[in-house]
Amino acid sequence: MNDTSIAQNLTPATSKSSWLTRLLLLAIGLLGLIAGGLIAIGIIPFTPDIPPAGLTNGNPGSGGLRRPFPAMNVRESNPSTPEKAELGRLLYFDPILSGDNTQSCATCHHPDLGFTDGRNISMGVGGKGIGTARTGGRELTRNSPSIWNAAWFHRLFWDGRAIDLEDQARNPITSEDEMNQKPEDLVKELKAIPAYVGMFEKAFGGSGASAVTFDNVTNAIAAFERTVISNNSPFDRYAAGETNALTAEQRRGLTLFRSLKTRCFECHGFPTFANPDFKVIGVPPMPGRQSTLADEGRGKIEGGDPYKFAFKVPTLRNVALTPPYMHNGRFQTLEEVIDFYSLGGGQGFGLDLPNLDDKIRRFSITQEEKKDLVAFLHSLTDESKKPEIPAKVPSGLPVVPRIEPAARGSAMPAPIAVATSMSRPDRDPRTWRVKPGTSIQATLDQTVPGDVIEIMPGTYHEMLLVDVDNITIRGLKEKDQRAVLDGRNQLTDAVITSSHNFTIEGLSIRDYVNNGITVHGGMNATFRDLVVHNTGLYGVYPVECKGVLIENCLVTGIRDAGIYVGQSRDIIVRNNEAHDNVTGIEIENSVNALVENNYVHQNTGGILVFLLPNNPSKVGSDSKVVRNRIINNNHPNFGDATAIVGRVVPGSGLIIMAADRTEVTENEIRGNDSFGVAVVGLAIAYPEGRTFDVGAIPEGNRIYGNKLKDNGRNPAGLVKEMGAINIDLLWDGSGWDNTWNDPGAKTFPALLPSDNWPGIARKSYTRIFTFLRDRLL
Repeated sequence: MNDTSIAQNLTPATSKSSWLTRLLLLAIGLLGLIAGGLIAIGIIPFTPDIPPAGLTNGNPGSGGLRRPFPAMNVRESNPSTPEKAELGRLLYFDPILSGDNTQSCATCHHPDLGFTDGRNISMGVGGKGIGTARTGGRELTRNSPSIWNAAWFHRLFWDGRAIDLEDQARNPITSEDEMNQKPEDLVKELKAIPAYVGMFEKAFGGSGASAVTFDNVTNAIAAFERTVISNNSPFDRYAAGETNALTAEQRRGLTLFRSLKTRCFECHGFPTFANPDFKVIGVPPMPGRQSTLADEGRGKIEGGDPYKFAFKVPTLRNVALTPPYMHNGRFQTLEEVIDFYSLGGGQGFGLDLPNLDDKIRRFSITQEEKKDLVAFLHSLTDESKKPEIPAKVPSGLPVVPRIEPAARGSAMPAPIAVATSMSRPDRDPRTWRVKPGTSIQATLDQTVPGDVIEIMPGTYHEMLLVDVDNITIRGLKEKDQRAVLDGRNQLTDAVITSSHNFTIEGLSIRDYVNNGITVHGGMNATFRDLVVHNTGLYGVYPVECKGVLIENCLVTGIRDAGIYVGQSRDIIVRNNEAHDNVTGIEIENSVNALVENNYVHQNTGGILVFLLPNNPSKVGSDSKVVRNRIINNNHPNFGDATAIVGRVVPGSGLIIMAADRTEVTENEIRGNDSFGVAVVGLAIAYPEGRTFDVGAIPEGNRIYGNKLKDNGRNPAGLVKEMGAINIDLLWDGSGWDNTWNDPGAKTFPALLPSDNWPGIARKSYTRIFTFLRDRLL
């Protein structure tokens, strides 16, 4: 579970007596019958749940370890050509772009400094020199971001205020603090240089210098910057099948990068190692400088409170070339960055950020692990397409000189010694047999797509990293004996993969510190006949996948969700048993999930269908929860008390939070001490006035035909304080088009809309209920 649950708000500021609550419910019922015309004539306004513009549902299942780069962010009006790119290269290095003819783009984005300037905070107009030696100018507010692979950025600048490279180029040229150039003056200067006039005409057409416009200046620079590409690093060669492209140290670092211990992969996904979203991580201020919290980042541009102090997730490609790090240059080395995250981001530096990203959590890391992780980050280095600095430019103004970067500890890439290229063999698929005492990983390293790994019964103390598509890992059984992956409460994750068509079945997996099985970004992931116990935060964890099948698994002893499916689509979770976890099954920010014939019992919470903010996927809809047994989910919460999951209240049967069009039917739901089924919006779980980047109201959910018994016998928090004892069905009033049809169920409020109510009656009833609820409860 990755965000606030309903349980966060189960302790009200004040309590009301149960007689007042019952009186309120009777009043609501009567008012709902006569209020149909109030909305129609505008006396009571009604606000539909409309997700913010421009948000998408992500792109689950877009690739495995070898996933292709997405389409570049290219304007239709500015298709790239070699002529535009060459013109843009010369303009990029030409100081004519600045008002006093002393600065070029390369002043702050120098090729020898990873297309940055090597400074904590960049320096603009009036400055002399380049890199860390630049002095005397107007200091800006942020660190200079790299333009490596900027062609794939969804937004530009740390706050995302530019929509593309053309838009980005315009900003620093015209900024009074940076290059301080007037477009009309620049065009006049360029038209006076015949060489430039000829290049503009060749790139854009026209005659008589008509092609020399400020728009075409930015178009040409953008075309050049789209050629600044890094995609042939040691990691890329490894992903393409060159098995020894990474050192043993780097492979261990890759495993850490993809583990639920560090969770790096969840924001820096393959292949861009970036993220279209903006994250609040709590970077502390530079010593002696104004507080970081004076810079509200994305929240100053759009998004409101959820994005206050949020900044763009940068690419990690060529990250070893671009110190210092973060939007304010706070950290000088990669080791310092890792230490920052291991302390839990800003909270480890004493910053109080209520909207800190939920994935920013403390973790322990050894010096050896840190060394491995830094080594992997170095493996993302590739300057093979680094453009040449021109010897001269048409203006005749001086061009930035070459720079020998100063060493900054491990933040500068060490030479990587790679042996003779060794690719995976070209052969037909085969079946491998692994016996106790031999290494499963060593066998995986020899596989090709289509191979099957059969593991004989016995105990194996390994973490498995699967980097080949179409692989099946199958545990064999002899009598009652299984093959067991045993982390001995020391290893972090049991299995990590981003591969397509991955199947794992027949294994017992136990005693890992952080996670059981992670499939990130794969298509057609199958988990079958697994026994998973005590594997940390999650047992089964497919995320950003398309096509997920989880069946006949037993998951116990998990500190967050036993079975979790997030940011995914086309999901089947069936015939599983989950007990003695904090939560049994969670479907989060996903589309088209079937949760069927599962037995969830003795968890803190049974089944959760959530749509939560600040995730790559912005939708959660069209799930079916059918024929499940959701029984006695009253286990004490043993999750991390400092994390949100630690506030889940025992006795929660099924919760639908902000998700849309969930169908809940033919389930047996009994013995859950707080409630059977709750349908709630995000507002119940967040501070008043909070805005969201997702639709916050559950809409179109249908709860009908369930067997409900003995729920709500010992409710906690707000449910108890409202006098809602023995409640099967709970609704907070969010979403007028949710309907219930479970005759005989005990409900809060006492009257729930059914599908035979006219729409206008449901709307008016919802509005009146929430109006009175907000004022009396």
